[in-house]
Amino acid sequence: MKDTYIFPAFFETNEDGITVFFPDLPGCLPCADTMEEAFHNAKEALQLHLYGMEEDGEKIPEPSRLSDLQPEANQLVTLIDVWMPAFREKMLNKATNKTVTIPCWLDMLAKKNNVNYSQLLQYALKQYLGVQDDGKLHYCG
Repeated sequence: MKDTYIFPAFFETNEDGITVFFPDLPGCLPCADTMEEAFHNAKEALQLHLYGMEEDGEKIPEPSRLSDLQPEANQLVTLIDVWMPAFREKMLNKATNKTVTIPCWLDMLAKKNNVNYSQLLQYALKQYLGVQDDGKLHYCG
């Protein structure tokens, strides 16, 4: 797993917008209406695609060399680089919905006392698991 990845991307301009594709990463196909949006979407899509490959244990290919790529008239080829540590942390700290079941009388009592279920469950899980909330990322793998 690397911290930085750099992959070539084709930006193809058509009458209905801009499509981006990475020749080394099939299925990573962001699109946009403007070139600025296309670059932003390409970077975001590349991060998400590579993160998914890392999580699935897939081998990440070596990027093609720009000199080996032949763009068509309506295509621009450029390199997109991504810094993965911050993105990985963002993904690991992303909120997740969980469904819990509790007795009706307990739910009524909690509502009466303005209990924040999410906050209480996070606190209780940290206490139960012995996790200190020091503001650092705790990967539970």
